[in-house]
Amino acid sequence: MRRADRLFQIIQILRRGKKPITADAIAEELETSKRTVYRDIADLIGQRAPIRGEAGVGYILEDGFDLPPLMLTPDEIEAAVLGAQMVAARGDPVLRRAAEDLIAKIGAVIPENLRPLVVEPATRAAPSWKTTPDNIDMAGVRQQIRAGRKLILTYRDEQDRETRRTVWPFAIGYYETSRLIMAWCEMRSDFRSFRTDRVAGAEFTEDRYPDRPASLRARWRRHQQEQWERMQASHKDHRESA
Repeated sequence: MRRADRLFQIIQILRRGKKPITADAIAEELETSKRTVYRDIADLIGQRAPIRGEAGVGYILEDGFDLPPLMLTPDEIEAAVLGAQMVAARGDPVLRRAAEDLIAKIGAVIPENLRPLVVEPATRAAPSWKTTPDNIDMAGVRQQIRAGRKLILTYRDEQDRETRRTVWPFAIGYYETSRLIMAWCEMRSDFRSFRTDRVAGAEFTEDRYPDRPASLRARWRRHQQEQWERMQASHKDHRESA
């Protein structure tokens, strides 16, 4: 790998990391020596790249740093097109159009010799034939999430029992045939997921909920991890007592 490419890749590795990344981890990904990584990071800092950290602890890239636009690699093009294909197959109408526009934009800006990766990609997402329709405006749900605003849902469960819930939406899960709104439910005082095909009615309020969407997502991930650990411990106890 050329030195210029290696320096760029180090920036990319640090950019995608949310915690300090060690020189060992960077060296392993770049298939180079730790000594080379130390030297490259010193060079980047000398070029005023806002990298903080130290050997043995790890490095982090401060916010606000950006690079000039650079050409995508063939692997990056295939990854972007494949991801857009999946969204086009499983997303709501607004996201489908956005995914199709994204593929068209990628095809318009890449060199001619790379265009077959977009026009005739070797990797393809399978079409989704049995996707259940959404009974709620998904573009509106995404806007509520971005703004941190509450939703009032009229919701039917598996037994067709109807309840009215005020929820704090923070994420949408896209599955093979259905979509879920992840939210904090005021009625249950807990995290709940709501299938979009079971929504009987929705009110998009202007009321902001008393938390940030990112904070709710972090709490939900911890909640999911704790549930997984409890389930694993229960299975272990059951096996030992059998």
